[in-house]
Amino acid sequence: MPKKQPPLDFERTLSELETLVERMEKGELTLEASLSDFERGIQLIRLCQKSLAEAEQKVQILMEKNGTVQAEPFESDDE
Repeated sequence: MPKKQPPLDFERTLSELETLVERMEKGELTLEASLSDFERGIQLIRLCQKSLAEAEQKVQILMEKNGTVQAEPFESDDE
């Protein structure tokens, strides 16, 4: 049975994705390296999306009131 890799946490995943983007934006990579980084970037984006979806589900569960989930819009400091 293949050994599972430990899941990356959101911050490390996002940091790796940012590093890949910076490297690709410099335009100094070979085509093969760019494609490899692009492929890894897609994997990282999917991991980030999954982490965010899981976090949203947890928040909705924590906000459960009287047996029903009452989703409330998130208000950030940026608004």
